[in-house]
Amino acid sequence: MSESPHPAAFRGTSSLSNALGHLLALIAGVLITLSFAPFEQWWLGPVGAGLLYGALRMPSGGFLRAWWYGVGLFGSGASWVYVSIHDYGYTGMPLAVLLTMLFVATMALFPMLWMGLWQRFCSRQLDVLSFAAVFVISELFRTWAFTGFPWLLLGNSAVGSPLANWVPILGVYGVSLIIALSGALLWNLALRRRWLTLVPLVVLWGAGLLLPTSWTHPGGEPARVALLQGNLPQLIKWSAEGQRRAANTYAAMTRAVQDDADLIVWPETALPMLRDQAEPFLERIQATLPPKTGLITGIVERDADNRFYNSVIPIDDPSAQYRKEHLVPFGEYVPLESWLRGIIGFLDLPMSSMQSGDSQQEPLFVSGLRIGVAICYEIVYPELVRQRALSSTVLLTVSNDTWFGHSIGPLQHLQMAQIRALENGRFLLRATSNGVTAIISPQGEIIARAPQFEEATVTGDIRLQLGMTPWMRFGLLPIWILVGLLLAPSLMLGIGERLAARRGMKASS
Repeated sequence: MSESPHPAAFRGTSSLSNALGHLLALIAGVLITLSFAPFEQWWLGPVGAGLLYGALRMPSGGFLRAWWYGVGLFGSGASWVYVSIHDYGYTGMPLAVLLTMLFVATMALFPMLWMGLWQRFCSRQLDVLSFAAVFVISELFRTWAFTGFPWLLLGNSAVGSPLANWVPILGVYGVSLIIALSGALLWNLALRRRWLTLVPLVVLWGAGLLLPTSWTHPGGEPARVALLQGNLPQLIKWSAEGQRRAANTYAAMTRAVQDDADLIVWPETALPMLRDQAEPFLERIQATLPPKTGLITGIVERDADNRFYNSVIPIDDPSAQYRKEHLVPFGEYVPLESWLRGIIGFLDLPMSSMQSGDSQQEPLFVSGLRIGVAICYEIVYPELVRQRALSSTVLLTVSNDTWFGHSIGPLQHLQMAQIRALENGRFLLRATSNGVTAIISPQGEIIARAPQFEEATVTGDIRLQLGMTPWMRFGLLPIWILVGLLLAPSLMLGIGERLAARRGMKASS
């Protein structure tokens, strides 16, 4: 008479399966990070998405497993948070490590929520389609919730990939959907030998090679632009010495290019002083410029009520400015300030008491160009930049990526600027304090760039762009339609299966 297996054997097998599922999810997050800049192994995007799909299809552990995926993604892809907190936030290493771990653990809750619900409520009969839909819902929710963190969106890896031509049609979220769907199809092809999955894979990726590469067209005469990268040390920036060095550096760099440029751009807070304090200096700079040359700079403004704004201004028009709308929590303002201010040095950074600009702001008119502006972190918000592009012929982002140090952050930031140019079919000018300053074409290609951590000037010719891409015209509407079509059948089947199972349990009891 044979003995039945001991219950402990089942528990051991289950524990091993759970551990394997968690490990696969963690690896999936790391692989997706490798699909972004600076690694740019775009093919790892669908591989990582496929591993996540496979891990979540394993029995039990859905919520925790999806959390481990988030730990892998944000722990590797947003590791620059530690540099910002420790190197420039005046925070000791133990506390900086703790805060970074807390940030990663918190961000991992976003995929945990939606992927866990997907495993719980969606039918496995159509789970390839619903997985892609829920993956994009997770990204959309992360873009919006608690002011949003749309970093490491899967579609960012499309730069330079066969899917790049989908970006001006569906935007970054639509490409995320295609990559997530491709990953689930690849898993079924590799492990379940479902050869029919080759058909949608070939169609989606093959179409990317056949779609139009341009949806907008140039107008007007070329404009010569010069983007200045001063490479000034962040730690002394707001001191008297830092102010003198900034003024002298940008004045000298401007003199070197002003006779050959239609537009000169200084980066975010290039002058570490308030606009009213800088006015005499800016007036002297303006007096030396040729009549045809315009100059734009990032600067901090103070209004009549003593409120501060992170702004971009053309120096020849005192009434014109763009004031940053989407501020960075803890960097430009402190949530629950009355409770948190003063607890640690990181919460007392210079200029961390900013006010938001209006959501409806006109483009800046300089050198015959209508310039839509996004300051630093704003460039990672697809819908915000789309709104700027609708009324603009050129896009501009100024940034102070000194906060990222020598981490992967600045190169990820540059890649997201490339996606914004590609989405909206506009030239995009990117002026930064220490890199990466660049001119980006309407196809998302880098025309010219400066090396990091050097004083440098990037010059080149651009054209104003006319017309709209499908993404500009329709925004998120097609994405929500696609998500609904992919998710609804699987969700309804899943709910039906759960109700049928409950009825069966009642009948058997």
